[in-house]
Amino acid sequence: MTWTRQLRYVFMAFLLMVRSPMTYHYLSSYHAPTGLHWDKISGKSSSSNPPLSSLQQCQSSDYPNTSYELANATFVMLIRNSDLDGTISSIRALEDRFNSKFGYPYVLLNNEPFTDEFKRRVSVLIRSEVHFGLIPKEHWSQPDWIDEENAAKARKQMVATNVKYGGSVSYRNMCRFNSGFFYRHELLQKYKWYWRVEPNVKFYCDINDDPFRYMEENQKVYGFTITVYEISATIRSLWSTVTDFIENHPEYIAADNAMGFISDNNGKTYNRCHFWSNFEIADMDFWRGEAYTAFFEHLDSKGGFYYERWGDAPVHSIAAALFLRRDQVHFFEEIGYQHDDWGHCPLPDDIWEKGRCSCSQKGSFDYDPSSCKPRWDKFMNSQ
Repeated sequence: MTWTRQLRYVFMAFLLMVRSPMTYHYLSSYHAPTGLHWDKISGKSSSSNPPLSSLQQCQSSDYPNTSYELANATFVMLIRNSDLDGTISSIRALEDRFNSKFGYPYVLLNNEPFTDEFKRRVSVLIRSEVHFGLIPKEHWSQPDWIDEENAAKARKQMVATNVKYGGSVSYRNMCRFNSGFFYRHELLQKYKWYWRVEPNVKFYCDINDDPFRYMEENQKVYGFTITVYEISATIRSLWSTVTDFIENHPEYIAADNAMGFISDNNGKTYNRCHFWSNFEIADMDFWRGEAYTAFFEHLDSKGGFYYERWGDAPVHSIAAALFLRRDQVHFFEEIGYQHDDWGHCPLPDDIWEKGRCSCSQKGSFDYDPSSCKPRWDKFMNSQ
């Protein structure tokens, strides 16, 4: 074969490759890297380039469910710049198991400005919108009216008795923020539903149905996967503060509520059961409502977030148990989930198989001695 004929074959092969639909799709979907600069709150570019959230916004055709109407919902992550690897791990798992089929947006919040490296490495994982927000200082600091001498004394005592995070002010700031402020952030005002996601969590099963739409269509308000006992030393005066509120505001207590889940004696004492709030899917309008607003302000005025170590998990759980009907709280059996040492794996075989779950059903925390799930089952099966 002469060199001219060889050249002709090469040229023809090149034309076929260029005209191939697959090759065209690859070439047309490629975008060269763009230099961007974001501000602290909105993620807007300080240059003439569009903000990253705009670049990351996808058309519905990017997702399998092209005709599907999304709920007014978002994922919420409260993270630090040092949580980058854990954030990437969680988002990658959530995208693989759920959001690649739907395309819900993300709101990431930090008490310090996110670095450009953090935003770049996280954004490349997400085809839907992603917003990076700075938490206002007044929402993430010990209030001036807290007696620091008493608060420091309490922290020192908790450290002496090995209470987890007992000496941490930043952890208390986080608990107070999650209890009473996250849903007030400007980036969340346009959303009704949220799914809280933590760094370094695992999602074990395909989530084929939309939990947001399930909640909306079935009049649910609060959803969970794991329920546990709170550490007694962190909430010594919490229940007495709650009962004071109940006595002063009986109008907020729902009929057919879940008091029977959190108390074994009709409210005289708290059995310490709470929904583990590192995972929760809920309606932010509930937190924004009159009952919860009054409840949080009452708790906050007592200073227990700093004089003790009240967590957002018991605060959210007690509120959901008292101000909602029991049928408005939902257990997500189908969502296989792991946080730290505890995880939920779907126990019914048909759900486990449908979700192509990678977790061991034998390792599920549901009926561990430290789990409150048996109490929940008993309560929900009672009349």
